[in-house]
Amino acid sequence: MSSTTPRALTVFRGFKEPGNFVWSPYVTKLEARLRFGGVPYKVEAGSPRSAPKGKIPYVQISNDYGETEVLADSSLIIKAFCEKGQLSDLNARLSKADRAHDLALRALLEDKLSFYHTWERWTQNYYTMRDHVLWPVPWPIRGLVGSMIYRNTLATLHGQGTGRFSAEEIALFRREIWQSFADLVLESQTKTRPAEGQPFWVFGGPEPTEIDATLFGFVSSTLLSTAGPGSQADVKSFPVLVDYAHRIQARYFPDYEALPA
Repeated sequence: MSSTTPRALTVFRGFKEPGNFVWSPYVTKLEARLRFGGVPYKVEAGSPRSAPKGKIPYVQISNDYGETEVLADSSLIIKAFCEKGQLSDLNARLSKADRAHDLALRALLEDKLSFYHTWERWTQNYYTMRDHVLWPVPWPIRGLVGSMIYRNTLATLHGQGTGRFSAEEIALFRREIWQSFADLVLESQTKTRPAEGQPFWVFGGPEPTEIDATLFGFVSSTLLSTAGPGSQADVKSFPVLVDYAHRIQARYFPDYEALPA
């Protein structure tokens, strides 16, 4: 499809529930990125079994001629939209050093904190996570599938390294990351002094960069997920992170149910 072809965009989130955020930080990251760029979309539940890469989110793009294209992985979807001119490159105005900094911050969330969240949700709060994620799966199949996910998750976490640490060590690592992001956004807020209710951004500029979509996704996910009480307590202990997310929601997601305070 050409970048000028009229499109209808559907985001598959694992849960339909229009008007609500979902627990996946990657879904909310993608939605935020689309809304930052003014790209309209609708949401459907979909399923990892139907996803090209076996995970949520994925999107389907349709045009007036009956052609469809399916893309998967939040980062690859955003990259494809930027390459086709449907989203602007939020990092284009950054220096090379700041672009590298932005990428490193995203990796800290997606390639490090994400595993700590997975460990907490699937090993420490298994039943809550299982029943939330497998909501469409009937019993007794839900129990069987949940057990398979649990075993696979344990093996993945052990191979990746997170599963080799104690609960206390993981909690320490996790809080260190949230502390670092709280320090970053507090510095930005202090320097830019945004008007009441207006968003402020990680790099302190007038517009968001790519890290803002990712950070918003992770903060929102953490505030919502009842399968991660330790992570939720960490985020709530940094009021600036909660304020950061609430301000972004107020501007870009006014139609969504309010995030927890």
